[in-house]
Amino acid sequence: MSALFDLSHLGRGLTFASVLPELGRSLAPLPDGAAPALVVQAPPGTGKTTLVPPAVANAVALAAGAAPGPATGGDRARNRSAHEARVIVTQPRRVAARSTARRLASLDGSPLGERVGYAVRGERKAGPGTLIEFVTPGLLLRRLLADPELSGVAAVVVDEVHERQLDTDLLLGLLGEVRELREDLTLVAMSATLDAPRFASLLGTESSPAPLVDSPSALFPLTVSWAPAAGPRQDSRGVTREFLDHVARTAAEAHARTLATSPEADALVFLPGAREVSRVAETLARLAPHAEVLQLHGQVPPREQDRAVSGREPGGAPRLIVSTSLAESSLTVPGVRLVIDAGLSREPRRDAARGMSGLVTVAASRASAEQRAGRAARLGPGEVVRCYDERTFAAAPANVTPEMLTADLTAAALDLAVWGTPRGEGLRLPDAPLAPALDDAEATLRSLGAIGPDGRATPAGEALASMPVDPRWGRALVDASRMAAASSPNGAARERALADVALAVAVATGDVRADGGDLDRAVGQARNGSLRGVEAVRREAKRLGRLAADALGERGASRASAPERPTAVGHSGAPGVGEIVALAWPERVARRAAPGVYLLASGTRAGLPEGSPLAAHEWLAIAEVQRAEGHAAAGTGAVIRAAAALDEEAALEVAAPLLRDEVVARFESGRVQARRVRALGAIELASTPVKPTPEDGARAVADALREQGLGTLHFTEGAEALRRRLAFLHLHLGEPWPDVSDAALLARLDDWLGPELERIGAGTPAAKVDLHDPLRRLLPWPEAARLDELAPQRLAVPSGNTAAIEYPAVGEDSQPVVAVKLQECFGWADTPRLADGRAPVLFHLLSPGRKPLAVTSDLASFWSGPYAQVRSEMRGRYPKHPWPEDPWSAQATHLTKRRLEGR
Repeated sequence: MSALFDLSHLGRGLTFASVLPELGRSLAPLPDGAAPALVVQAPPGTGKTTLVPPAVANAVALAAGAAPGPATGGDRARNRSAHEARVIVTQPRRVAARSTARRLASLDGSPLGERVGYAVRGERKAGPGTLIEFVTPGLLLRRLLADPELSGVAAVVVDEVHERQLDTDLLLGLLGEVRELREDLTLVAMSATLDAPRFASLLGTESSPAPLVDSPSALFPLTVSWAPAAGPRQDSRGVTREFLDHVARTAAEAHARTLATSPEADALVFLPGAREVSRVAETLARLAPHAEVLQLHGQVPPREQDRAVSGREPGGAPRLIVSTSLAESSLTVPGVRLVIDAGLSREPRRDAARGMSGLVTVAASRASAEQRAGRAARLGPGEVVRCYDERTFAAAPANVTPEMLTADLTAAALDLAVWGTPRGEGLRLPDAPLAPALDDAEATLRSLGAIGPDGRATPAGEALASMPVDPRWGRALVDASRMAAASSPNGAARERALADVALAVAVATGDVRADGGDLDRAVGQARNGSLRGVEAVRREAKRLGRLAADALGERGASRASAPERPTAVGHSGAPGVGEIVALAWPERVARRAAPGVYLLASGTRAGLPEGSPLAAHEWLAIAEVQRAEGHAAAGTGAVIRAAAALDEEAALEVAAPLLRDEVVARFESGRVQARRVRALGAIELASTPVKPTPEDGARAVADALREQGLGTLHFTEGAEALRRRLAFLHLHLGEPWPDVSDAALLARLDDWLGPELERIGAGTPAAKVDLHDPLRRLLPWPEAARLDELAPQRLAVPSGNTAAIEYPAVGEDSQPVVAVKLQECFGWADTPRLADGRAPVLFHLLSPGRKPLAVTSDLASFWSGPYAQVRSEMRGRYPKHPWPEDPWSAQATHLTKRRLEGR
């Protein structure tokens, strides 16, 4: 066998083989000797995953001096150092990592695990001489955190970057930093969609993007058919049974039609999740007894997964492969000429308002729909049948939403903290994580003791990050196992207790639907073997058991590495399912608030599925809660998908950090009332009326004002007038004249209202507190001495009287108004201006009966023009009052003509 991979043999019949020369040139070392970074764009089915890794391995070997010809024993020894620098290839799913490794090893003619191998969660087939190793992104992240230099690795190929999985995006950012330290590390990103230039920019420099190798499509003609269901695809409970039945019927009928003209054609059915796959597969087994129905998803045993992604055996029955999105781009299923697409995907979503996160079923993006359809046209003309209409397709999002922007970031934030870049600062990521999601994630990590005040990982956080499990469940697994070990210190009872903990975590975190949301029942079914998907659950339980044993130092690992947390001090006995869930999610401990409705410690209300046996329990620990629309979940807007019963004592013990005992004072209906409250988060346990302290009262009034606004207070006429004058000066002169808007006053309550808050808190009715003097506390000194000059309360008019100035309401940008009788302004030419001449007064000139006659801020123009018409209309109506022809020479007066003449 050659020391290098035979690309001409591997690429036989693959479209991507045509661009191998270009790829080879892009993989050559840079002029300065550094290893390259590049992006490969190629549609699914072109062969990029088969050809790029060995091409990279060859480039690495040649750069290290490997001989290109047939290898003798001496050559192998001489080239051993080159072979030890392996190529790591990430695949977003375990089944893809295994199948691609198996296929490449088969094409290479070498045993799996020698030149080509793989490593996935709980399984590895690779050795010291492995040249190409396929792994999942999560596994490579763990390796990077343990060995930031990636010792022994010469190149990393990150496949399917277009799927925008969280771990893949993180990897690109971390590997970019590794390349700054290791110029000899080759980095290749591969995308199946046209967003590859985005990643070329990311992997390149600020002035020059990374090279982009583009491969043509390998598709034959494709027929698109539409077969929408009569009813909705989803309701409040998820994907409807009726729609799943429709997908199964459509698949069976379309496959029968296809077989009539193409007997060798297999069909691929896309559904959003494992539960839907299982139901449709069961239905298809009845509708299409002539065909072999296979399932393809993460919960299927590896042997069945491998069978689904292998070709049909000679003379074998036609196949219907029912799959989740993992067959969309990262995996090729041979023999497929027909695709049935439900048009749905399962994606992570975070509901910040309710403190919920998890997988939700959404409409698949148009890009995903196109990739699914393309699976039917790789070998020849194919057909895709979409179980929805063209309008739904047009309304779907163009591309998949990056998980970085939608998912819970707790695990990602921990990885970033362990890497030494809290919050991802300084990393070049495809999308920056959102600050609110990071804030929530860091709050969770602090509660776990995983990060310190500076955001950097603690030793406990580093231990949690090394465990291939979500940090919350990792913490629960370790704590619960420690409790179980303490309850049964020796023998078989101890082993059973530890196994029960691992099984409970496996059920709670697996893609299984507990009947009525009852996790206790689901764990019991897993124990007796009656749970759907029990094989996958048991495999996961074994893996989790090994992790717990390592953390507790029972498999040769150091006990010091186990993250410590005194969560269940004084607990006796092995933890139940509810306690294990509460260890992971203490804020989801919940108490019944109404029949079927529970209040979570986080403050969220959620309802049980109708008929759930959990409704009989006062306390629950909730593992999964999802948003629900319409009248589902008793109108709470959230439905409990998985929970376990919990007694009050255990709830208070396990979620002890959420316990609080405090005096709560509230300002309601003009009075302050206080109670001593004992609560578990938002769940009130006991409440007793108490007399508020002045401090508690003042705080309650301030909180009420911030929540309800200043309308709770009473602005007297004088206080309102002063506030308007201050607002007027702030508008026209700015600082130091204070901002007296509602928002500004609420932000400075202690500065201007401190004593009054205490008075109201002590019992003085809010209506009896005059706010005039408090507002004067905001006056700037020495500028306050000019208040009456800059914004006087009244204005002297030519008649000798004064008229009140009405200033604009707070927040309005209008002129101050003076309403005065017209006769009192005769001869007044210059319109007064306030605020150091910045704001002219707007005059409302009134009749003797105080009705408006004219509005003007230009008195001179008024006397010279409109006055004549006003005089013509008014002199007959008000004959006792002066209406001179010449207002300029007339005496300004508030008197009638008779009284004026009798003076």
